Formats: sequence, C-alpha cells, structure tokens
Amino acid sequence: MKELLKNKAAIVTGGGRGIGRGHCLHLAQSGASVLVNDIDVEEAKKVVCEIENAGGIAKISAHDISSREGCSNLIDQCVAEFGSVDILVNNAGILRDRSLLKMTDEEFDSVWNIHVKGTFWCSQYAALKMKESGGGGSIINTTSGAHFGNFGQTNYAAAKGAIASMTYTWAIELSKYGIRVNAIGPTGSTRMSATFASSKNMDNDNLSFIDPTSNGPLITYLSSHLANKISGQIFGCGGQRLALMVQPHYGKTLQKDESWSIQDIDGVMEEFIDEFKNLGMLSLPYPFHEGVFPPSLPED
Repeated sequence: MKELLKNKAAIVTGGGRGIGRGHCLHLAQSGASVLVNDIDVEEAKKVVCEIENAGGIAKISAHDISSREGCSNLIDQCVAEFGSVDILVNNAGILRDRSLLKMTDEEFDSVWNIHVKGTFWCSQYAALKMKESGGGGSIINTTSGAHFGNFGQTNYAAAKGAIASMTYTWAIELSKYGIRVNAIGPTGSTRMSATFASSKNMDNDNLSFIDPTSNGPLITYLSSHLANKISGQIFGCGGQRLALMVQPHYGKTLQKDESWSIQDIDGVMEEFIDEFKNLGMLSLPYPFHEGVFPPSLPED
C-alpha cells in the first residue's frame, strides 16, 4: 500500500529513535511526507536519510515540544514544508521512575510536561490547522498499560492516564471536523524500555527483543481512510500483539431504595471484593490481595 497516504503530511514527535523511528519509516513507505521531530538532531537526520534513500519525503524538526512555543512552531513548520498537517503522531516521551515517597517535583513535572502538555499543545495546534483546511485528519496519541498503575511510575502512569482521557474527549469534540483521535500503547525494545528494566533490577540482555518498528503498521492504518470508522479507541500493539484496550466503565452495580449507610456498605462489600481482578500491572494474587494492615510495631 505504497500510496495509502499519498499527498498526506505527517508529524511524528520523538521520531529520531526506537518506536518513533518505526512510525516515520512506515508512514513514509505508505506515501506520506514526514516531519521527523526530535531534539536529537543527529538521530532525526539518520531517519530522514533512511526515508529519502528509500524514495520517500521527509524533513527534520528540532522543535522542543515541552513548551507551547515549540509545539506551535512544529505545526507551523509542517504546513510550511508540506502545505498541510494531516496526521499527528504524539510519540515523544521520557521516564523518570521513582516511588511516591521519593519522587521530586522535577521528576514529576518533566514527565508531565513532555507527555501531557506536549501532547495537548501539539494536538491543539494541529487540530486548528486541520479544522481550517476542511480536510479532516488523524491524531494518534501514545499511552501505556502503565496507566492502570505500576510501581515506581506515579508520574508516567498519571501522564498516560491523562493522555487516554484526552483521547476519549478529543474524539468526541473533533469528530464534527472530520478529525479522528485514537491512541496506541506500543511495545518495543528501546532506550526507554532498557531504562525501565534497569530501574526494576531486570537483566535487559535476557528480555525478549521486540522490534520497535513493529508498531508502525497500526499507526499507518489509523492514519488512513481505512480507519474512518475508528475514533476514541486505544490499541495495544508491538511484536505479535494487537489488542483493544477496554475503556474504563463501571462494573457490578447495586441499587437500593434509600441511600447507603456504613452498615449497608459493609454488608455487601464482599460481593464487590469477589469482583476484584488485576490491579494495575499486577495479576492476582498481588502482594496485598488479602488486605493492607499497619506494620507490626516493635515490642518495648
């Protein structure tokens, strides 16, 4: 499908390495003109060269998406280079893992600014351009299963949860302009995955290698007219996996004629406990599955 995205202009943030590089290559292979955005200019140059050597069209962007100005300039550059912005892939991200009791403001804010604000700013400016053009478009965000909850990732989990929520909201708001908004939770062996493994004292050399470029076909599909019926959805992908991430919803629900008292709640809570499933990235039984109690105090 070399012409699937012919005459389309795409932006990929964090496109110089790993998963983002794979997105750029696959978009270009399907005919899109790609703006490879990365603050590491040398890595972005390598991706652009790969695309051009394969007969594709690509340009470099070094704008920093951790500021509103950088995001605005990025979108403007795409329009200046290619005449429009039809596809935005919000891929850029960082990790600053630390447990709640040890995390600093800088560690929280740096992750939040790149993931959440960068995604918000880029999407806002891109959506405005898409609306003005009247041609619609596709915005694809990047979330993660970590937003279900994962030890040592308060900042990252919160950011990815926010991105999931923004995806649902923007799909509702932007549909009238012909703009589809989806997200992926990609998997791949990258510098970020190596950092995560190190933080968990895992042997990165013994982890199964997952080609980070294997997420690219889904990005290309969601960017194309083939996905016209798909918006407000999140897919897990990478390697041999393709999964639909189920949107948050209420499970077991009980109703009574009057409001609930403490005694009423206690009387039915076992019914809810029986419904408890995995917690975050932990499967049953997790360490505190039988309850959470104060630590034993030392005897005098």
